[in-house]
Order: sequence, then structure tokens, then C-alpha cells
Amino acid sequence: MGDMNETNQLASIISQARRGIAFTGAGISTESGLADFRSPGGVWSRHQPVMYDDFLRSRDARVRYWKMRQELYREMSDVQPNIGHEVIANLQRSGYLTAVITQNIDGLHQDAGSQNVIEIHGTARIVACVQCGNECEPEEILSRIDAGDEAPACDECDHPLKSKTISFGQAMPEDLMASAVTLASQADVCLAIGSSLVVEPAASIPRIAKQHGATLVIINRDQTPLDHIADLIIRESIGLTLQTAYEQLISLNDKK
Repeated sequence: MGDMNETNQLASIISQARRGIAFTGAGISTESGLADFRSPGGVWSRHQPVMYDDFLRSRDARVRYWKMRQELYREMSDVQPNIGHEVIANLQRSGYLTAVITQNIDGLHQDAGSQNVIEIHGTARIVACVQCGNECEPEEILSRIDAGDEAPACDECDHPLKSKTISFGQAMPEDLMASAVTLASQADVCLAIGSSLVVEPAASIPRIAKQHGATLVIINRDQTPLDHIADLIIRESIGLTLQTAYEQLISLNDKK
């Protein structure tokens, strides 16, 4: 756990937030037991990621994509939000945070009760047609794959179905990025949690917040490229750090 001085500082910073944002990456979900895709043992260490153009062009690539997705869905099926997700939701309910901007595709922030969650890399909880946008449940598609349909296509227009996540080589959703940039530029506090802050353009969000005057807190196991502009850096367990800071925040409020 972060030392008391660090969590006291964090509680003090949060207590002054009126338009705070949380920016989260894979590190918060690894504490729920979900492997970081990039880490040893993660999905990408076992499979070469499928580029978006290859997915569109090649049935073989789509078969590979859906094999990888099957593994991913199996890993995600039993995962529950952890205390870190829950504290973020509580901070939103208490009015300190206006939004959660996440690189994660697992939906755990919503499960914990967060509102206004901007999933800039998409969501694994929806499968959609790349052409007409028709949406369906992942379970329905996984059943089709189990029944022998290795590269499922849309029932409406027969174009490929794909998880509603952003693949390598696929353009980021402009509307979501624009919303994230606006929230960052208006924020008075930015909590960057569990992100390596190296994947662009997502990693620019905390930088934009800092450039517009926000207090920047980084909670991450490893160093990040934005450490030099951060107001507070904590390299400890996300869940325990946030829980301790939240308890101290309640104590601060009780003393008012």
C-alpha cells in the first residue's frame, strides 16, 4: 500500500476536485485477475494481433481473430470489479469525478456502478457488423463459433462480425476521443490509474488535462513517460491505495 503521506496527499487532492476525471488502463483490471493483454501470459503473448485491414480482407485472419477472442471472452467471463473500480464509482457518486475515460474493454467500471464511462478502445461486450453496424451479444456469436462457424458474418448483410473494440490499424472513434479531450481540458484533477501512458492517442488525455491546469496524479506500478509532469506519483497497489485515500477523504469531510 502507498505510505500514509502519499495517500493523505491523494485524499487532499481529490477533496478539492469538482470536475475530476479518472483515466484508467489495464493495471486496474489486473487486480481483478484479468491479465494485461501485453504482459507475459496475456492474449497477445500467445497470438499475433490481427490487423484491421487483414481482418477485412482475409477469412483466415478472421478465423485467427475469433480464436483469440474466444480465449479472451473465457478469461473475462468470471471477472468482477475490484475495490479500485468501486472507489472510482463512489468518487463519481460523491461528485469529485465527472467521468471515467478508460482504455479497457472489459466493462468493469460500469459493473461497479460508474456512469459516463468513455471507452476509447471500445467494448468487448458487444459484437457488431463492420458494414451495417448491426449489434449482437458475444455469447450468441461464441455459440455459432462452437457450432463450427469459424468466421461469423452478419445475418443482415453478410459482412464480417467483429467485437466492438478498436483493433490494430483501426481508426479511433472520433466522437469518443473528442469527448475525452473536452473532459480532460475542463478537468481540475486527473487520476491516471494503471496505464503505461505509452499507447497514443489515448495517453495524450492526462497530458491535455495537465496542460489545462489539472492536478495530475499517476498511480501505476511502473514508470511512465508523463511522470515528469505529475504532481503526485504512487507506485503501489491501485485498490489499496484508492481505498485508503477514500477512507481518509471521508475522515477529512467528517472534520469539516
